[in-house]
Amino acid sequence: MKRARLQILIAVVVMMLVALACNFSFSTAKIAGAKLTTDKDGTQETVAFAPDQTFYCIVNLSNAPEDTKLKAVWTAVEVEGEQPNVLIDQAETTAGGQNVFTFSLSNDQPWPVGKYKVDLYLDDKLDRTLEFEVR
Repeated sequence: MKRARLQILIAVVVMMLVALACNFSFSTAKIAGAKLTTDKDGTQETVAFAPDQTFYCIVNLSNAPEDTKLKAVWTAVEVEGEQPNVLIDQAETTAGGQNVFTFSLSNDQPWPVGKYKVDLYLDDKLDRTLEFEVR
């Protein structure tokens, strides 16, 4: 009788583990590199922008399956005339076989002087933060 119960318990645990494994997804994707630049080609790497410049963030992925999600969240951390940590914008894309992504942020008016950041999320998990300034 005890042996039969043990076998049933083991069978139930195995079925639960199989069910969990079916819902589990593992990605090998990683951000191999990320940089801020003043140009979309990425030749002018910087952490300081002029008020009239567009912010570019170039991200290199490695081992990214086609369904890998990459998101950039731009924040004004401490700038003149604004509350701290104001969300400016965000953009999301799916790898789709690509390895290099360019996010950009521009403004019709000059950017306020101060500290900014872009948070990079890989499959909805914060991977890294790039801090920069407008001078």
